Amino acid sequence: MPVGRSPYDRGLRPSADPQESPLVSSTPGPDLVLAGTVDKAADAILVGLETTAGEPRLIGDHFLGDAARDVLAGLVAVGATGRRDQVHRIPAPSSLPVASVVSVGLGGADDRTEDLVRAAAGTAARALTGVGHVSTTLAPAGLGAVAEGLVLGSYRFTEFKKPADDDAPSLTRIDLLVDSPRDKQTKADLARAVAVAEAVGVARDLVNTPPSHLFPAEFAERARTLGSAAGLSVEVLDERALERGGYGGIVGVGKGSSRPPRLVRLSWTGGKKAPSVALVGKGITFDTGGISIKPAAGMENMTSDMAGAAAVVATVVLAAKLELPVNVTATVPMAENMPSSTAQRPGDVLTQYGGTTVEVINTDAEGRLILADAIVRACEDEPDYLIDTATLTGAQMVALGTRTPGVLGTDAFRDRVAAISQRVGEGGWAMPMPTELRADLDSRVADLANVTNHRWGGMLVAGLYLKEFVAEGVQWAHIDVAGPAFNTGGPFGYTPKGGTGVPVRTMIAVLEDIAENG
Repeated sequence: MPVGRSPYDRGLRPSADPQESPLVSSTPGPDLVLAGTVDKAADAILVGLETTAGEPRLIGDHFLGDAARDVLAGLVAVGATGRRDQVHRIPAPSSLPVASVVSVGLGGADDRTEDLVRAAAGTAARALTGVGHVSTTLAPAGLGAVAEGLVLGSYRFTEFKKPADDDAPSLTRIDLLVDSPRDKQTKADLARAVAVAEAVGVARDLVNTPPSHLFPAEFAERARTLGSAAGLSVEVLDERALERGGYGGIVGVGKGSSRPPRLVRLSWTGGKKAPSVALVGKGITFDTGGISIKPAAGMENMTSDMAGAAAVVATVVLAAKLELPVNVTATVPMAENMPSSTAQRPGDVLTQYGGTTVEVINTDAEGRLILADAIVRACEDEPDYLIDTATLTGAQMVALGTRTPGVLGTDAFRDRVAAISQRVGEGGWAMPMPTELRADLDSRVADLANVTNHRWGGMLVAGLYLKEFVAEGVQWAHIDVAGPAFNTGGPFGYTPKGGTGVPVRTMIAVLEDIAENG
C-alpha cells in the first residue's frame, strides 16, 4: 500500500529569480509500503537487532523464515551485537531474494523506547547508500516510530547542489513487513506517521532555504500556497497593513531591511464546538542582530531564525491533513533584522500591537518584539490555548544544551507540553519564570525594556517579556528551540545537519492531546 504524498509534500524549489515564488516538490523521500513478505524486486533487507540477556536477537525474524538463523550468524560474525545505532551490512543468504542484509542495533530490549526505535530507523536510513528498494523487519518494534524514523532519516536538502555524478540509486521504496498489511488500523497508523514526517520535512525545507531565497514576502507566499493547498483560510498583511494596524514590533524590526515584513494568519476549523488553539512562531528570515550586530563567526546559521515560524506553518497544515477536531490558527510574523540607515536604534521606543510601549535596548533581542505583536493579535481570537515557539535566546543553549527545548508558560499547560515533548522524543524541559526577574524589564522611558541590564536567566526573562502580552485566562506555553531547531554538528539518528523540524512533532502531539482530552 503506497502512502500518497500530502498536498504540502516537502519541497520548496527556489526560482531562478528570487522575487518569484513558484512552489513545486523537491525530490521526495522514499515511498513506504505495507507488505507481508519480502518483495523479490528488493535490493536489501533491513533488520533490527536488540540485546536480550546479553545476546543479540533479530526483530521480526519470522519474516525471514529459515534464513533468520543464517542472517543472525552472519551478523554476529562481523561484530554485530545489537548495541544501539550499530550498523552492519553482509551478503544475504542464498535463500533470500535480495543481495544484502543491513542491520541496525536497538540496544537492550528492556530499555527500548519509541524514540530509540525512531532514532535507530533514522540511522539505518542514512546508512542505506546505494540501495533503491528495501524490505524491513523493523515494524514490530513500533510501526509509527519506524516509519517516522525512516522518512526523517532519509531526508536530504539538495536544492542548491548539482546532481550527483555517480550512478548509485537513491532510496525510493521501503517495504514495511507486517503480519496484516490490509488491516485498517495499521494503514491508519502508517498514514499518520508519514504525514507527520512529511510535515517535519516541510519545516526543514523552509529552514534550510537560504535567506537569499526565503525573505519575508517569499516566506509569506510559500505559507499562503501551503495553506491554500491544505484548505486553510489565509490572511497576509504587508508592510502597509502592518503600519496601519499598529504592529510596531514587526514594523520596527523590519525597518532596517529593503525586504519589508509580513504577518501571515492560517486557520483550520475542526468543529464549531471544538477547543481552540493559537500557534505563534518567530519568523526572522535572517538575523544580523541589527545595529546591535552579531559577531561574524557563525552568523550564517541565522538563516534558521525563522524555524519557529516554519514549524508553526507545518503544524497547522498537518492539523488540516489529519482533520483534527481542534480549531487552530497560526499567527506568523516575518521580518528580516538588518543594520542600515533606516534600522531601529538602541534607545528607540516602539509601540507593540495593543499599545504597550517598549524601549529597545538591544536590537538583537528582536524575536520577542515580533512575537509580542503576534501574541496580542492571536489572543484577540480568545483561544483556549496558546503555543508560541521561537529560536529565541542563546541562553536556552547555555542552560539546556543544543538538543533540549526550554518550555515556559502557565504552570499546568507548560508541564503538559513538556511531558508530551519528552514522550515524542523532542525532549522539552519545563522551566520557571521567577517573579524577581520581572522588575529588571522595567524601562526608564517606556512601559517595558526589551532586555535586562544583566545576563542572568536570559531564557527566563524572555518568557517573562512574552507573558506581558498573553491574555488573562489563556493557557500558554512558550517553546524556546534556539539550539534544537538547527543542528550545526553532524547528523545523528533521524536528525540531519541543518534544519531539524523541531518542535513540529511536539505541537501536533499537543493538538491531538487537546482534541482527545480538552
